[in-house]
Amino acid sequence: MNRVAHMQELLWYARFGLWWVILGVASSIGLGSGLHTFVLYLGPHIALFTMKAVQCGRVDLKSAPYDTILLKRRPSWLEKECLEFGPPIYQETIPFSKILHEVHLEAVLWGIGTALGELPPYFISRAASMSGQKVEELAELDASISKEGFLSSILRRAKRWLMSHSQYLNFPTILLLASVPNPLFDLAGILCGQFNVPFWKFFLATLIGKAIIKVYMQTTLVITLCNNQLLELVEERLVWVFSNSPGVSSILPSLVTKLKTAKDKFLMASVATSASSAAKGKKWNLSFSLIWNTVVWLMVVNFIVQIITSTAQSYLKKQQELEISMKSSATMSSASEPAAGISN
Repeated sequence: MNRVAHMQELLWYARFGLWWVILGVASSIGLGSGLHTFVLYLGPHIALFTMKAVQCGRVDLKSAPYDTILLKRRPSWLEKECLEFGPPIYQETIPFSKILHEVHLEAVLWGIGTALGELPPYFISRAASMSGQKVEELAELDASISKEGFLSSILRRAKRWLMSHSQYLNFPTILLLASVPNPLFDLAGILCGQFNVPFWKFFLATLIGKAIIKVYMQTTLVITLCNNQLLELVEERLVWVFSNSPGVSSILPSLVTKLKTAKDKFLMASVATSASSAAKGKKWNLSFSLIWNTVVWLMVVNFIVQIITSTAQSYLKKQQELEISMKSSATMSSASEPAAGISN
């Protein structure tokens, strides 16, 4: 029985790791058109845990590290009352590091998935570069600029600028592009493969940037925004700074009053919404979760099929070009033989 329990625990950890890595991959596929799973899954999970920890005054809410949002499973701490966890441990402010420690594992796993999602474009582009071809996305980029709107045109011009400066795609540049949330990194894998950037240089820079720097930046932002205690501390510091600034101190009281009123209205609306939807949540949660998880898996499967199809098309194209070149060389050799006989 002990061995069975250990195997079940191991399976839960494997399921936990695979789930968050796949969500990360789904977020980075499709050149920016993939599922934004940070907004849909990881961000809400961190926000809910932070608000629950602040409400209960303690961070030991999880029954295990894998007690998070998973496929067909909700976290056990989400619907529990604070009394079930025990009395509050932190009476005033919960240290930021304590909350971060409880959610950083799933965040890093998600970040590793986003880094892995950049590998297929890199390998496809590198294979195309070695065969002397140009990746379809790069070939279509020049022709599509005049057909796009204003914002899309600016974005594509920025991508063209990145392409023209691709010789500067060294480790620090890739690390910087991977660390800051920006749409320009959509082409990083393709460009690095097209211009034969070494794999380990590309992957290590992408992994450090996405799975560590970017993930901790986003997690810190969500925890700060969802922690009323931290917000009040930041608010006090900002009030102190602006109260000593000339020209701002006169309008500061009215500004602070308006901000507090807006924050109170937002919190009251959130509480009312959660209370009204609690009764309905259990009815449609199962069907909605099933539909949404099905969509996620279909997106992942579709992406894998696209990779296989693209690889097969590239292989067939290469074979056709090889056959054409062999036929043309055979035709030229056969045409040169009669000419040689006539000259003799």
